[in-house]
Order: sequence, then C-alpha cells, then structure tokens
Amino acid sequence: MNKASKFIYFAVCYVFFIFTDLYLSNVMVENLRSGFHMSNAVFSLNYVKNTGAAFSILQDSRELLIILSMIALVLLALHVINHLKSISLKTCFFIALLSAGIAGNLHERIIYGFVRDYFQLNFINFPVFNISDIFINVGVIALIVMILIKKTK
Repeated sequence: MNKASKFIYFAVCYVFFIFTDLYLSNVMVENLRSGFHMSNAVFSLNYVKNTGAAFSILQDSRELLIILSMIALVLLALHVINHLKSISLKTCFFIALLSAGIAGNLHERIIYGFVRDYFQLNFINFPVFNISDIFINVGVIALIVMILIKKTK
C-alpha cells in the first residue's frame, strides 16, 4: 500500500473514531442528565465532571492538560507522517484510535472546561471514565503489545 493510501486510511479511522466518541458521549450525558440510570454488579452509569487527568491527577490543571494533549496529538501525527512508508495499517488504526481519544478529551476540556465521565466499574475501586479514555487505553495497550511482539521476533 502506498503512502497516500495509508495516510487516507489513518485520517478516515481518526475521523470515524472522533465522531463516534463525540456523538456517543453526547448521547450518554444527555440521557444521564434526563434521569436515565443503569446499575448492575459490573458497572453503573454515573455522570461526573472531571477537571483532571487519569486517576484524578492534575486536578484543576485545564491549561496544562490542553497543552499536553495538543503536543501528544502533534507528535502522533508527525510519527505517522514521517513513517508512512514503514508503518503498518494495524499501527495506523491504533494510533488513530489513541489520537481520537486524546482529541475527544481535549475537545471537552476546551468546550466545557472539564471532561465528562460516566462509566463506573462496581466490582473494583476504579475512577469513572468515558469513551475517550477507552480509546486511549485500548490504543496504548495495543501499540505496546505490537512493539513487544515486534521486538521478540
């Protein structure tokens, strides 16, 4: 596959993930604000305004988190652009997923001043999280696994 096709694939994945994230987050928050409630032994839907990052670090550090998110997005985009010849489609997919998660949280920090979280795990003491956080974690874990597999070969 040529460079242009890989870049288009990356861009389409990114746009799909970011719109999916923003749309589903809006639906979730609107439903929770309207009184929808769901809870079972595994998880609950619980709307929380998060002014920090993962695990409540950097609370009320909106500007710093915006800057760090922008830097991360630029570095990820530059990595993809500079390695289009050698990068795999799988890597493009997971970098697009990771980037969309970062961009989703960045969007909410800029627009609302906080990140809207709503998934709460009931079987373990874990912070409330959102779809962007899922995208970020899946993207990071997949990329780490791919790097480790490549190094063992």
